[in-house]
Amino acid sequence: MFPELKNDRFLRALLKQPVDTTPVWMMRQAGRYLPEYRASRSTAGDFLSLCKNDSFACEVTLQPLKRYDLDAAILFSDILTIPDAMGLGLYFEAGEGPKFKHVIRNKADVDAIEAITASDLDYVMKAVTTIRHALNGDVPLIGFSGSPWTLATYMIEGGSSKDFRHIKAMMYKSPETLHALLSKLAKSVTAYLNGQILAGAQALQIFDTWGGILSGPMYQQFSLLYMKEILDGLIREHEGKKIPVIVFTKNGGQWLENIAATGPDAIGLDWTTDISEARARVGHQVALQGNIDPCVLYAGKEVIEREVENVLSGFGHGSGHVFNLGHGIHQFVNPDHPKYLIDAVHNLGQKYHDPQFDDLDAMNGL
Repeated sequence: MFPELKNDRFLRALLKQPVDTTPVWMMRQAGRYLPEYRASRSTAGDFLSLCKNDSFACEVTLQPLKRYDLDAAILFSDILTIPDAMGLGLYFEAGEGPKFKHVIRNKADVDAIEAITASDLDYVMKAVTTIRHALNGDVPLIGFSGSPWTLATYMIEGGSSKDFRHIKAMMYKSPETLHALLSKLAKSVTAYLNGQILAGAQALQIFDTWGGILSGPMYQQFSLLYMKEILDGLIREHEGKKIPVIVFTKNGGQWLENIAATGPDAIGLDWTTDISEARARVGHQVALQGNIDPCVLYAGKEVIEREVENVLSGFGHGSGHVFNLGHGIHQFVNPDHPKYLIDAVHNLGQKYHDPQFDDLDAMNGL
């Protein structure tokens, strides 16, 4: 159905299989820092129109791959597609980010919404298949979703928040209401991600952007528990290939052992976690993804190369590392600078991997 994959470096690293050098992609690699993205968005009309039109979504997904030697593509979509499909009315205000026309504040609001199925987000599934064909096997395609906790923060706050007072008030005053919402979201995310796999996604990432605002016990109960439910329900092998899953909790470095115990193939690290310590703690269980500070890309080539080397040497020798930013790329980054980072990862990463020999003559130096 799909063209054969030519570069499987990213998938191999996630499964801790040998690679020739460290693979790299960037969170938010298709985005506002690219002039061609801004042109596409202008043509489409707005952000949601980009997401809901599979040809536009495909176009912007491929844009960074034409500029940089990336080892993976990630579906261009938004993490808030699920609550939008639940009827909350997602919209974007200039300079203010995502908002919802309807918010969830009580039990009646939770009772009024239903878990969604993959068919409720058919435009996303169509985009996945379109992109997978357009990639022509050059690199694998990553599907993704927000975590139940992170989706719930937007649904209850009505948009982004600095203090998360509404969801935290519900968590302490009416935990059963929040659990009911998170349960519906976990079922929805599981169906949504499995739909993406069937549509052509070759790996998955769960973005738990706001898990790190919780205390340890609350993180376990209200975020990690539901991500484990999702991991337990995902298709982990499709058409004879493993589907690796990455869990990324921003500011979650203190909980790596707990995250690893839920069964992902890899854990995403933000830049506040030391990657050498992370490998010592959970490297025997999972691969690691990350974790350079995105602001490094404001600097010049020499600084970028130095910081890349620091992350690579921090992880050390062997497979099980996918290089990435510690969070999404910033919109004001010079689009020439990611090339310095990506090329540095490939060039400097080689020494941390054993040479791969295709035949006995090469192995014996003949």
